[in-house]
Amino acid sequence: MPVGTDETMGVNNGLALLEEEQQETSTDKKTIPQLLGIIYKPRCRGGAAEVPATFSTLQQIKLKLSAWLDSIRGWFSQYRQLAHYFSLLCFLLTMVTLLQTFCLVQIILVFQSQSALQETKLEDLTNRLEKLNQSYHLLFSQYPALNQYCPVSNSTTGERVCSPCPAGWTPQGEKCFLFSQDRMDWISSQYRCMALGGAVATVRTEEEQVFLWKKAQSLSQGDSYWLGLRSGGGDGGWQWSDGSLVGKGPQFWEREPDKTDSRELCGRLTPGDNYRTSWFTYRCSNKIRRICERRQATLQ
Repeated sequence: MPVGTDETMGVNNGLALLEEEQQETSTDKKTIPQLLGIIYKPRCRGGAAEVPATFSTLQQIKLKLSAWLDSIRGWFSQYRQLAHYFSLLCFLLTMVTLLQTFCLVQIILVFQSQSALQETKLEDLTNRLEKLNQSYHLLFSQYPALNQYCPVSNSTTGERVCSPCPAGWTPQGEKCFLFSQDRMDWISSQYRCMALGGAVATVRTEEEQVFLWKKAQSLSQGDSYWLGLRSGGGDGGWQWSDGSLVGKGPQFWEREPDKTDSRELCGRLTPGDNYRTSWFTYRCSNKIRRICERRQATLQ
């Protein structure tokens, strides 16, 4: 066999071996992905080409789980803050309730104390009132004259209304005045007033004159009333029933009395249109109504 032929055959055989090795190598390379496909086939359908996609999906799931966990942590943190605030609110409400309860208890205790005190005072006042009523009835039984100043105003309850003046008398200033309905001469009128504890009225002030004039107008219907005026002074002057001179006080004569008149004259009040001119001279023997006066009663 020629030499060239041998060399050619050797080259060809080398090439053949090289191709076989390449084929085997490519077969081995193809086997690795196939094996990976077989291994990951239950999880990743489609073979080795889908492995990167699976990793991406897992990464997205991981990110979503991380975001969900972060939201849970944020919600839990907010829940803890709300729980803290709620606990603080409950504490404050509890303190307010305790304070209100304490104040209510204090008010109840004070009210009970005041009620007990008021009941004690009421009982004491009731006892004192009973004692006063006993003294009251005893006083009127021992001094019947008091009935003049404290007549019974209610026969059912026995209530009395007391006045510094006896029943039927009218108070004015420091005096009590009585306007009679019957008629007597001046002397008899004086005795009658004295029997009642007073005298025929005297006029010391203009205020008294106005009062007597108005009262006589409302009661007399034109009748006149004896005053404590009487002529009899040695100089022909006039004097009051108590002996004091008329000229030392205010006078309200309709006409000035004639001092030369020797008749026994007395003064009367005739209520006309003007209180300043309502005194008149009149014979003491005539019979007209009278005005008696007495001092108001005082507790001394």
